[in-house]
Amino acid sequence: MTLADCVGAVAAFLNLPEGARGTTTTESTTNLIAAAPTGTILGATALPISIGRRLQVWQTRVETDRGKLVSLTTQTQLNL
Repeated sequence: MTLADCVGAVAAFLNLPEGARGTTTTESTTNLIAAAPTGTILGATALPISIGRRLQVWQTRVETDRGKLVSLTTQTQLNL
C-alpha cells in the first residue's frame, strides 16, 4: 500500500495545475490481489483516471518483476 500511495502521490504532484502548491490524498482504496514472496522485486505504475482543477484520481498497479498483479489501488488527490 505504501508503494502504491507514494507512486500515486508523485504522479499527482507532477500533474498539478498551474498555481497549485501541493497535493494530499483524500481517499485511497487498495485491493490486495496476491502475495509476493519475501525478496520479490515489485514495480508500480500509476495511470490517471481523471485530472481536474481541484481533484485527481489515479489507479496504481503493483506487480512483480514477472508481471503478476499484487495489488490495485485507486486514490483521490486534492490539489492544494
